[in-house]
Parts: sequence; structure tokens; C-alpha cells
Amino acid sequence: MDKQLNIHYQEFADENALPLQDRELLRQAETMASKAYAPYSRFKVGAAVRLANGVVVCGSNQENAAYPSGLCAERVAVFSAAANYPDQAIEALAITTQAEKASGDPVAPCGACRQSILEYEHKFQQPIRVILRGKNGTILVLDSVRSLLPFQFSAEDMGL
Repeated sequence: MDKQLNIHYQEFADENALPLQDRELLRQAETMASKAYAPYSRFKVGAAVRLANGVVVCGSNQENAAYPSGLCAERVAVFSAAANYPDQAIEALAITTQAEKASGDPVAPCGACRQSILEYEHKFQQPIRVILRGKNGTILVLDSVRSLLPFQFSAEDMGL
């Protein structure tokens, strides 16, 4: 039996079409990308998480010569938010990249980050809006990280 999977997202040519809160979140993610520690890949990523209480928590990728000891920007931001504000749901996550040799298109989180972000959708039983922008200015907005990980793994799969 053949089936088809469709992913809904919005595409914007520039940030001016976004709500003010999303524009501000993107700008904070962009600032964080400039602070990334990426001496090996030269692929700088910044992330900014907006919590239900309005607090914004940021992160950038942190590489390490002892690969894979580094951590992606998305997990730095999400884990920091969860550690410091454990009772606050994540409403939105903005991710930006700055890479010398990359295409400039928006880059989605890696699989480990997708699964980590999804954990917080499950925990709070509400979607996390994902906003992606690359160097060329194009912005993609997804209503939920589930759109990036349609075949997901959960505690229920383990019988928990």
C-alpha cells in the first residue's frame, strides 16, 4: 500500500511578514549564531526559544575537537530553557545559520535535535512553532516540530 506524507509550512521572503515576536526571536537567534564556537565546521548556528512566560533563552552550537562532544545550538537552547524554567512550555524556536560555504537556504535541525525538541512538545502537550532562516533571507515556519519528524519516537513506544 502506497501512502504519501505531506508537510505543511509557510515560506516568507523576508522577516517583515512575520509577527513582531517571531522577528525578535529570529534576531536573537542570529546574534547567537555569530557567537557560535565552530572552528572545525565553520557552520555557525544560533537558536532562540520563547517560553510561555515570555522569557527568551538562547544557544549556539559548541564544537569540540573530541567529536561528538559538541552540541547543536537547538539543544543548547532547549536544554537550558528546560533546566532553568522546567515548568514553562516552549512556544517557539527560531534557528538561523551562518556558514561560509553553505547554500544560504534555511537549515532544519538534525535528527537528534528534532527528537529532543519533540520531547518538550510531548511534555507540555502543545506544539512548538519552528522558524528557520538561512543566510539568503528566506524564512520557513512550521506549526510544530512534528512536521520535521513525522515518524517520531516517544515514551509510549517504550511502554512508559
